[in-house]
Amino acid sequence: MLDIKLIRENPDLVKAGLAKRNQQTNIDVLLEYDKRRRNIIKDVDDLKAQRNRVSEEISKLKKEKQKADDKILAMREVGDKIKAFDEEVRDIETKIEEIILTIPNIPSDSTPMGKDETENPVIRTWGEPRKFAYEPLPHWDLGELHNILDFERASKIAGARFSLLRGIGARLERALINFMLDIHTKNENFIEITPPILANRSSLIGTGQLPKFETEMFRCADDPYYLISTSEIPLVNIHRDEIFQESQLPIYYTAFTPCFRREAGAAGKDTRGLIRNHQFNKVEMVKFCTPESSYDELESLTASAEKVLQQLELPYRVIALCTGDIGFAAAKTYDLEVWMPSQNCYREISSCSNVEDFQARRASIRFKRNQASKPEFVHTLNGSGIAVGRTWAAIMENFQQDDRSILIPKALQPYLDGIKKISLS
Repeated sequence: MLDIKLIRENPDLVKAGLAKRNQQTNIDVLLEYDKRRRNIIKDVDDLKAQRNRVSEEISKLKKEKQKADDKILAMREVGDKIKAFDEEVRDIETKIEEIILTIPNIPSDSTPMGKDETENPVIRTWGEPRKFAYEPLPHWDLGELHNILDFERASKIAGARFSLLRGIGARLERALINFMLDIHTKNENFIEITPPILANRSSLIGTGQLPKFETEMFRCADDPYYLISTSEIPLVNIHRDEIFQESQLPIYYTAFTPCFRREAGAAGKDTRGLIRNHQFNKVEMVKFCTPESSYDELESLTASAEKVLQQLELPYRVIALCTGDIGFAAAKTYDLEVWMPSQNCYREISSCSNVEDFQARRASIRFKRNQASKPEFVHTLNGSGIAVGRTWAAIMENFQQDDRSILIPKALQPYLDGIKKISLS
C-alpha cells in the first residue's frame, strides 16, 4: 500500500511512477476524499473545543444556581453534528481504503522501462542449452511414457489442470523439495516454516492478493478462508501487526507448501503439462529487512534461487521485469527462466521481488532503530526457491536420453538412494 502522505504531498511523482505501469489510477479521486476527510476532522476538532469550553460555562452556571438550558440544548446539537461528522469520516475512510488497496506499487528507478513482457531485458544466462540429435519429447509425454505422470486419473479425481505423480515420479518431486529446503536452511540461514495453507482475508490483503486478485483465488464457500496461492502469504503475515528491533533484522524464512490458483486469466494457455496447474508445489523464500539493505537482499535472494538451478545443472537466464510487466506489489523483480527443450525457449521458474514497504504498510510490520526512535516500516522481499513442478518438468526434458530414459542430476541422487536414471520398465 502506498503512503497516503506521499500521495498527498507528491501527487505528480506518484502519478508519474504509476504511469510507467501503463495503468489507470484513481489518484485524483483519492485526493478529493482525503481533503474532505481532513476538513471534516478539523471541523470536528473545532466543535469539540467549543463543546469543552461551553461545558465549563454550563458547569459554572449550575454551581451559581443559574439557568443553562439554552447552552445545554446548543451542546446537544453540537454533539449531533460531531456524531454525523464522525460517521461521514468513517464512510470516507472506507472509500479511501477501497481505492488505495487497488493502487499498485511504484516501480523502482532501477526497474527498466517497457510496455510489456516483450521488453524485459536479459541480465545474464547460465549454462548452455543442450543440442539434441533427435526431437526432444515434452515432459508430459515422457512422464506418461514412464507411467510416472498421469493427467487422466487426476482429471477424474479433481478436473482439468491437475496432475498425479506415481512411483519414482512422486519420489523425484519429494527429493526436489528436500533438496531445495536443504540449500536454503543449511547454507543460507533461512528458517524453515511449516505454515497453514489456508489464510484469512486480512492476510491476503496484507500481502496484496486482495482485493485485486480475488478471481484468481480459491475460496472456501462456508468459512472465511482462502487456499494460499503462494507461501509468501503466511510467511509475511507471521509478523503482521508486530514491531521488530533493528538488531533482529534481517529475518529469512523458507517454506514448502502446496499452492492453489484458479488461473482465471490463463484460458487456453499451457493446457498440457505441469507449467500452469490449479495445484502445484513450491518452495518459497521471504525476507524482512531495513530499507537501506533491501536491494542488496534482492540480489542475494535471486542468487539463492539461481543456486538451485545451478546445482541441478539446468540452463537458465535471469531477466529484469520491465515497468509494464512487473507485479502489483513489486518495486523491482527478477525472473529466472529455465530452458525447456521441447518448447525451444526459456520458461519462468522463479520470480524474486523487492516490494519495499508496500506489504509492510498493509500488514503493519515495523521496526525501531533504538528504544527512543519512532517505528518505521520494514522492507519485505519474496522469491520462489523454486517452483517444484516446473523443475520436475525441466529435469525430465533436459536430462532425457535417446532411449527415452531420464538421467537424475547428481545433486539429487543422494535424495533418491543413489538412483541415477529413470529407465523404461
